[in-house]
Amino acid sequence: MTVPCVRVPREDGEATRQALAESELIDQRREIVHEDGQLYIPVSDPDAVPEEYAIVDYDAPQRETQTTPDELVEFTASYERLGEVVIIDEDDPDRARALADAIVESDLPVKTVLNRASKIQGEQRIRDWDVLFGEETEAVHREYGCEFALDLAAVYFSPRLATERHRVTEQVETGEQVIDMFAGVGPFAIPMAKRGADVVGVDINETAIEYLRENAQRNNVDERVTAIHGDVRELTAEYEGWADRLVMNLPHSANEFVETAVALAGEHCVVHYYDIQHEDDLFGPGERAIREAAGPEYDVTVQNRHTVRSYAPHEYNIVLDVELTRA
Repeated sequence: MTVPCVRVPREDGEATRQALAESELIDQRREIVHEDGQLYIPVSDPDAVPEEYAIVDYDAPQRETQTTPDELVEFTASYERLGEVVIIDEDDPDRARALADAIVESDLPVKTVLNRASKIQGEQRIRDWDVLFGEETEAVHREYGCEFALDLAAVYFSPRLATERHRVTEQVETGEQVIDMFAGVGPFAIPMAKRGADVVGVDINETAIEYLRENAQRNNVDERVTAIHGDVRELTAEYEGWADRLVMNLPHSANEFVETAVALAGEHCVVHYYDIQHEDDLFGPGERAIREAAGPEYDVTVQNRHTVRSYAPHEYNIVLDVELTRA
């Protein structure tokens, strides 16, 4: 019996599975199947699947032996996976303990279960964790054909942004000069380098930069990635007017760096500006900040206004794709 499935290349499978799982669209009654380099992921509601995914009818067999965390708790199990590290977000200690135990007892490959214990804090952009199972906070995450080593206790990383990162990366062309102003461990920088760009990744978190260098080697793009530890505002002396593309993934604070972005921009530059704003005016603050910083020196064209995800009640994580052309 055929059922609706999302079909993706195998190298994109884990990121796609995570995105579908976050939206609770995976049909847990059926097996995920790999065949001829393609992954077939059964979905419970094909009409709710984002248009970017191809849906086909496929004979995915019923699951027989695998046990999921959902089957072991009396509530909907919500979790994210980074390799064999599983992340949960439960405020109730009893519920967190029950979910962690269910994850360990299930058939998921797991070495560590972490519960979020704080929001992202400080300029290092890290959070506290409660370790509910295991000891290691280091993970190896695979996303759209790239591999990222990272330590969740020491760096910021969100698997929820995989689809957005892929959307931006697909715009990059061979030979581009890209500056990732807040690069972290490289989830933008590495795939952009794999597409043939020369990428400069900057971050104030020294551990993140160490992982960026390691990940560039893991993905065989170390010759096209320059990793710099420091404040990106100190980069303008060396890279003024250099960039064809800028990534500004620092929601809440990106507006403090728009003048630096304009200084780094070349004759023609695309800026991916991320922000978190209230629903009453999602895109206005960012667009006004960019236009003011660009002044008369650049013509400013907003190519795309896009809501990435819900962040809090009435607040959203958004992105502006902005084209700067020297006047």
